[in-house]
Amino acid sequence: MITGAHVIVYSTAAEADRAFLLELLGTRHVDAGGGWLIAALPPAEIAVHPTDGAPQQELHLMCDDIDTTVADLTARGVTFEGGVRDQGWGLWTSIQLPSGGTVGLYQPRHPIAAGPID
Repeated sequence: MITGAHVIVYSTAAEADRAFLLELLGTRHVDAGGGWLIAALPPAEIAVHPTDGAPQQELHLMCDDIDTTVADLTARGVTFEGGVRDQGWGLWTSIQLPSGGTVGLYQPRHPIAAGPID
């Protein structure tokens, strides 16, 4: 039985991005050995979208109120790439990582599948 998901973010500044995400998420974390910190994620979902291009993966964090979340994170020093945009399926923005990479943040309008597996 599948018991969870493990997301890997490849980074040119792994230590800085790792520290940033630990602070951003505020969840527990473990040291897998040798300083390899792994943070717990909130409940997660997976979706598969069609593409005419090369297969790819993306990471998007979800929130209940994007305006409040963006304001809170901005006050904590988080930088966003562009403003909040209405994508139809939800309100979306992009969090800037210290390495220059990005992680999506959105307030979904669709039903949420995330939560304990029955």
